[in-house]
Amino acid sequence: MSNSEQTKKPGMTMERRRSLTGWLFLLPGSVLIVWMSFYPMVRAFLVSLMRGKPTALEYSEPLWRNYQYMFKDKVFLTSLKNTFTYLIIQVPVMLVLALIFASLLNQKDLKLKGLFRTCIFLPCATALVSYSIVFRTLFAYDGFINAILVKANLLKEPVNWLNDPTGAKAVIILALIWRWTGYNMVFYLSSMQSIDYSIYEAARIDGASPFTQLTKITMPLLKPIILVTAIMSTNGTLQLYDESVALTNGGPANASITMSHYIYNTTFVTSPNFGYAAAMSFMILIMVAILSAIQMKVGDKR
Repeated sequence: MSNSEQTKKPGMTMERRRSLTGWLFLLPGSVLIVWMSFYPMVRAFLVSLMRGKPTALEYSEPLWRNYQYMFKDKVFLTSLKNTFTYLIIQVPVMLVLALIFASLLNQKDLKLKGLFRTCIFLPCATALVSYSIVFRTLFAYDGFINAILVKANLLKEPVNWLNDPTGAKAVIILALIWRWTGYNMVFYLSSMQSIDYSIYEAARIDGASPFTQLTKITMPLLKPIILVTAIMSTNGTLQLYDESVALTNGGPANASITMSHYIYNTTFVTSPNFGYAAAMSFMILIMVAILSAIQMKVGDKR
């Protein structure tokens, strides 16, 4: 037998050995993801087809009964409307402000940049309870906001913001913008560091205004990160819970309640209805998937 025939004995090649080694390293993480994420999702879907007491759940007749009831539930429809109101108003305003702040704080000749960046970023690091107390105090009937607006003759008399349906939703939107603008600004600012500053200098020499530089240079180059922040903000708003609970407690009379807040109430506060709560949770999952797919389709031409 020749030497060449001896070297071609059947066995595991180096490439196959490396591939199997990689899969072995991935296996523990994959098992945990399936166990901790996908199995609970499948189980939750099965629960969404059930009804009855938590200790004696049984499949509904028909199976889609919980999903059918959602479109007759006035509180759920109100929470759906409120959530999309927050999404449509808050997310675009927040992302535009974050982009403007990032553009301003990216200037080379700006003094105290670190201080300004920290001040704008700090709200997202503030504890929820702390900033909720501050906002409830500011927008109280005898609070600072009413005092300023009355003195400026913008209001004839104080407004009970937190006990007014429109006012309560406005407070939540303002709180969300205040808290998360700096968070998104950091993403844009970090991406701007990779843009060669000579591009802006050349545009300035050619007579481009700051607005033209923002729309013609910065935004096209930041398109991928803008898409990411838009998807993240959309997902976060559709699952909004904290502000609804801490600022207004969903009031007055469920006028500012969100879908996640209503799911919590359905599960733990009122008579527990795990099946209906699971169905509403899957409705949020479907909306998140659809809106994310639309944003990816519109924002990523690839």
